Amino acid sequence: MPEKITVAGVSVDTRHWIGGKRVASGATFTDSSPIDGSALGEIARGGPAEADAAIAAAREAFPGWAGTPRAERARILHAIADGVEKRIEDLAVVETTDNGALLRSHRRGVMPRVAHNFRFFADWLLTLDHEDFETRGHTNHVSWDPAGPCVLITPWNAPLMLATWKVAPALAAGDTVVLKPAEWSPLTASLLADIAAEAGLPAGVLNVVQGYGAEIGDALTSHPDVRRISFTGSVPTAKRIAASAAANLTPLSLELGGKSPLLVFADADLDLAVDLAVEQYDNAGQVCLAGTRLLVEETVAEEFTRRFVAKAGQLTQGDPRDETTDIGPNIHPRQLEKIDGFVRRAVEAGARAVIGGHRKDGQYYAPTLLTDVAQDSEIVQEEVFGPVLTLQTFTTEEEAVRLANDTRFGLAATVATGDKGRAGRVTEQLVAGTVWVNCFFVRDLQAPFGGSRHSGVGREGGTWSFDFYCDLKNTVTAPKGWSQSHG
Repeated sequence: MPEKITVAGVSVDTRHWIGGKRVASGATFTDSSPIDGSALGEIARGGPAEADAAIAAAREAFPGWAGTPRAERARILHAIADGVEKRIEDLAVVETTDNGALLRSHRRGVMPRVAHNFRFFADWLLTLDHEDFETRGHTNHVSWDPAGPCVLITPWNAPLMLATWKVAPALAAGDTVVLKPAEWSPLTASLLADIAAEAGLPAGVLNVVQGYGAEIGDALTSHPDVRRISFTGSVPTAKRIAASAAANLTPLSLELGGKSPLLVFADADLDLAVDLAVEQYDNAGQVCLAGTRLLVEETVAEEFTRRFVAKAGQLTQGDPRDETTDIGPNIHPRQLEKIDGFVRRAVEAGARAVIGGHRKDGQYYAPTLLTDVAQDSEIVQEEVFGPVLTLQTFTTEEEAVRLANDTRFGLAATVATGDKGRAGRVTEQLVAGTVWVNCFFVRDLQAPFGGSRHSGVGREGGTWSFDFYCDLKNTVTAPKGWSQSHG
């Protein structure tokens, strides 16, 4: 296979990055663009041998990286951020071509956020400390010790940003990393390896292996030398990873699916509520946090729906490289078929498509709003991961909370209300890792991020990330017993 391919004018290496070197595989898989279905190139398809090699490289590099002073680790992470900023255009055009998300978003928001991820955790590392405390005259000192090699498995909907949410804190903590990007969008992970090497990250500290699902995933997650596993993706895959990791009691961080509610109360600014609802079509609905279940107070439901249809009708769907496009394609033909299947079964069960409800040319699905849906129906209970929203009504605050919490998920929730007291009462009762009130998708890396129930295990962000990627140690020192010092 060719060692490099050219994507939107950018050269991308298709081989693994292991121990500071490019490594080919005997097998490959085809990476295609969701924009037009065209093949971008053949990607090295790893398996147990590549998994073992990457983990061995990470294990070998770990003592040196763990022993690197915090200030030096932070300096290298800032150098990686510098490299990302220099290549924002390359990263943006490659990722848009590879996963179909909007180019304007990648240029202005996503790739600058990738750089910020490295800078934030580099700076947070330098402030990470815990004040010593006394116990019956003994001093307690808490430290964050690097844990060891980490396996990070990342999704396809925001490939580089979600990867660096994990890579940056792991590296800052002093761990070494084996990154396995999603097979439907692997290319920017390869570019990240180049950027990290150019920034001076030592060989073996970051390794990138590509492959299909369990072919390489099982070998990574069951390996006895792995000290942490972090995964973002589906619940079924998470269960497989958890079973695989159980034999070694490897700690897990799992950020999984969602079926998040967006509650609209009659006292809300209705135009704001509509804007928030239409925003849930972002990235063609391929956002785990999306408030896909619109729960609207009955007295304003008709007016809300009218304004929603008008606002959604202004969206432009098409080539994500076009500056005027609002919604691009879905990632893969299999995902498109899954979305369409959910909608077809819902309509057959009695749901009504107020807008959309059908496929378009290529890998595009029309923004869809379904009403007349039962609370226990598949379309309300299961994650679609496409531009499909449902609308249900409620009459009381208690009913709104009950409907909001009535799924197996608990990733996020959004509340639109003009009543501060109501906002406090409702948010206190919602089962969700993140609740937004009169806003959406505002995330500060200082804050904990993760899900409840089947939406995940653990939290990422700020000190929570270091708690996961480190072994916390408490050293208790007696006030006496010291011998006479000499020298």
